[in-house]
Amino acid sequence: MKTLNKIKYLLVIIFTVFAMNIFAQGGPGDPGGDPEGGGGGGPLGGGSPISGGTIILTAFGLGYGGLKIYQMAKPKPKETI
Repeated sequence: MKTLNKIKYLLVIIFTVFAMNIFAQGGPGDPGGDPEGGGGGGPLGGGSPISGGTIILTAFGLGYGGLKIYQMAKPKPKETI
């Protein structure tokens, strides 16, 4: 029974890691126009990188999930009256 739960947790972690790569997008395309003519026409913010924040949020989420799994697996003390 415990090995089945470990396999489930491992599969969830593997799926999460691979899902991040599947949904990743490439960089912004060429805005076009005259390179010396000013006034770009590209999206606001340009190609602002957000990968650092995504990595931090993912790390915190994995840490929180690991803490909850640890708390579930930890034996609970018996209450004495």
